[in-house]
Amino acid sequence: MQKTKTPMNPDTERSALNTPTDLEKQSTMKIAAEINKLVADALALYLKTKNFHWHMSGPHFRDYHLLLDEQATQIYAAVDPLAERVRKLGQPTLRSIGQVAQMSRIKDNDEEFVSPYDMLCELLDDNKGMAESLRNAHKVCDDNEDIATASLLETFLDETEKRTWFLFEAARGAGPGGH
Repeated sequence: MQKTKTPMNPDTERSALNTPTDLEKQSTMKIAAEINKLVADALALYLKTKNFHWHMSGPHFRDYHLLLDEQATQIYAAVDPLAERVRKLGQPTLRSIGQVAQMSRIKDNDEEFVSPYDMLCELLDDNKGMAESLRNAHKVCDDNEDIATASLLETFLDETEKRTWFLFEAARGAGPGGH
């Protein structure tokens, strides 16, 4: 015999996700909105970096392929802590690929062929944009006295700046023709 699930009160269902915090509700909503955009950006940047990793070619293939794989792994590792931080604030995080596509500020690249040089330059720009978004989110955290989220963002900002640096240096070695 199958058990029938007893319907919950809608107010109870909503409140089941409200993690207690001493921060003001309006503050957590503002912070969560910024962090959710960062989660979307990280997922989009991860996939783009993996795409370029998979489609790398040329005489520097091995170096670039390994660099992008390492960077993709680092980007992906930021997703869960960011999303969990939103939940710690008592707010909902992303629920679908559609939300990621809607919220991400990272532009897709669906081209059939992208030269290694163009890949590196595009990821360089995307990581610079990610750094700017991290700084903006940090400001929102500071303005709303959320030290824990700000601290988390500082770590990811440092990692993003390192990726930017490595992409810049790698692109300097690649010719505009792609190799």
